[in-house]
Amino acid sequence: MQKRISLLILISFVLLAFIPKSTSVDNSLKIAFKDYFLIGAAVNNRQVSGMDQAALPVLEKHFSSISPENLLKWGPVHPMPGVYNFTPADQFVEMGAQLGAFIVGHTLVWHQQTPDWVFENDNGELLEKKELIARMEDHIETVAGRYKGRIHGWDVVNEVFFDNGQYRTSKWYNAAGKDFIKAAFRKAHQVDPETELYYNDYNMWKPEKREAAIALAREMRSEGIKIDGIGMQGHYGLDSPSLDQIEASIVAIAAAGFQVMFTEVDIDVLPNPVNRQGADIDATFEADEKYNPYKNELPQEIQEKLAKRYAALFALFVKHSDKISRVTFWGVNDGGSWLNNWPIKGRTAYPLPFDKEYKEKKAVLKEILGVLR
Repeated sequence: MQKRISLLILISFVLLAFIPKSTSVDNSLKIAFKDYFLIGAAVNNRQVSGMDQAALPVLEKHFSSISPENLLKWGPVHPMPGVYNFTPADQFVEMGAQLGAFIVGHTLVWHQQTPDWVFENDNGELLEKKELIARMEDHIETVAGRYKGRIHGWDVVNEVFFDNGQYRTSKWYNAAGKDFIKAAFRKAHQVDPETELYYNDYNMWKPEKREAAIALAREMRSEGIKIDGIGMQGHYGLDSPSLDQIEASIVAIAAAGFQVMFTEVDIDVLPNPVNRQGADIDATFEADEKYNPYKNELPQEIQEKLAKRYAALFALFVKHSDKISRVTFWGVNDGGSWLNNWPIKGRTAYPLPFDKEYKEKKAVLKEILGVLR
């Protein structure tokens, strides 16, 4: 009897060896690329609050880092003088802790989504440099200080250059020149000495913009100001920019001694009036049906192009994985992507590896994972 049981157990093990294994782990992005770089996603209020519970299984399976899409920008977190709305940010940080993820703070200083009151005194007059920097430092101390030791990296300053490499003439720059940038990095380091500090921008594949960012980062470092990395946002199209253009910036940033991160990756498959890639949220256009051609589904031909484009990008990322610390998608799924409303509101966008119902795009994941085989 005992021999018979032993034989049955042996047969069971043999049969199990021929049963196809679950691909749940095999096609996990974070596991597949764990020896190369972190895989991140930007999350929104509904996802961190638990109102959109479908996001959590996808985050658990695929992502080793999370960023806040909007909830830590100045307007949402600090809408009025002395008034802070920390509930969504607290939920975001708690989600990251539960996931065991590398948590990125985005962003302490930006020219967008910053209320007008930040730049004005009680009479509505624009602040002078000293007063504006003091107000900025107070904001950084309060926000970064609240999450000291829990947020692992901050996009300290966001998008201070035009594409031609000139400084953006924002209210920040007009009042304080580039000193507001240096002050922001100094203060962030003072508040949380252990966290990593980054500069972040779009269209970093353009040589003029890339070189301007590198020059700023080098200047700060020469003055003893901590800056660890430069984030390349990665809002790309199906054909542009070229891999050579992206690669040149990876190499240049790393050669200058800074971490490279792809911080806001998505691929816009839709046409737009000027074939613009980037993330200037002011560059919007009136609705036009010819720029929303795939309202019901993405044609197979375009789906295949999307998959091949992601594969080409990830092959490049893997090639330079010694320089790249993180690749973050800007969103978790198509339905939550900002590209549904930029540069034209109300479009149906398909920029991410997960559809609007959080289902995996099998062709896209297959191509991305295929670069490791």
